[in-house]
Amino acid sequence: MIDYLKNHIRPIRYITSVLSVALMLISLVAFGVKGLNMGLDFTGGMVTEVTVDKTLTNKELLQALKPTLGDSTMITKAGEEGRWVIRYALPESDQETPNIPALLSDVSEQVTVVSNSMVGSQVGQDLVDQGSLALMICLLCILGYLCFRFEWRLASGSLLALLHDVILVLGFFALTQMEFNLTVFAAVLAVLGYSLNDSIIIADRIRELLVAKQSTPTKEITDQAVIATFSRTMVTSGTTLLTVSALWFMGGEPLEGFAIAMFIGIISGTWSSISIGTVLPEWLKLEPKHYLPVVVDSAP
Repeated sequence: MIDYLKNHIRPIRYITSVLSVALMLISLVAFGVKGLNMGLDFTGGMVTEVTVDKTLTNKELLQALKPTLGDSTMITKAGEEGRWVIRYALPESDQETPNIPALLSDVSEQVTVVSNSMVGSQVGQDLVDQGSLALMICLLCILGYLCFRFEWRLASGSLLALLHDVILVLGFFALTQMEFNLTVFAAVLAVLGYSLNDSIIIADRIRELLVAKQSTPTKEITDQAVIATFSRTMVTSGTTLLTVSALWFMGGEPLEGFAIAMFIGIISGTWSSISIGTVLPEWLKLEPKHYLPVVVDSAP
């Protein structure tokens, strides 16, 4: 594998960078045309906790409730057997509040409402504002760190790779119209940190080689840096993907969005660190002289 990379790493980097730009454009179009299917955390809704027959499953409850409550209905276990939390959209102003016990009477002999509460639209809007602010602060902190750690040409590649990963995750959720809730947003912030880790490792290696091999062309130095860090990157990404896959297949519906967002983010983060994170500095004419001390002429 390493021998193959030594001979083909540069075409791979260039081809994947073009593909990354194409996917970013598709994601932006999908985001602009369809938008995100905001979950109840952001739009507001009803939260009802009930106890039903212990033999009922999540799927049976959804089949009984979705025709009336809508496709955005979510059901999660509340701890003990037979106790469930139901989240669903607020009814229209001209509609009555759904009668949960009546809806479940066909599938359960005993239905008891433990609690019933409402998340208002104002609370949802506050979450949108706070989430957007958190994302902006995160990006600004990362930008400040990259500017401090690397020369701007190398930092720009890492920053664009970060934006690429976030755009791809948001584009996927816009394209599929999967529910975008607080857990998915948490995954987006986690993807930022994960992608930054890969980008910094490769960028740091490029910086070291630029200083150590000043006569070597930047393209060759970049190839050497990617090959030197490839095995480490694959091991880290592979083990993380195994964990996320376990969450995806065993975590159930509440964690499905989080796991999918993380899965896409890990793959795109590894990919973009090798493609966009290395190609953009080359396009901006990164050279060894940018990391050498500036010689000051002391002559009078």
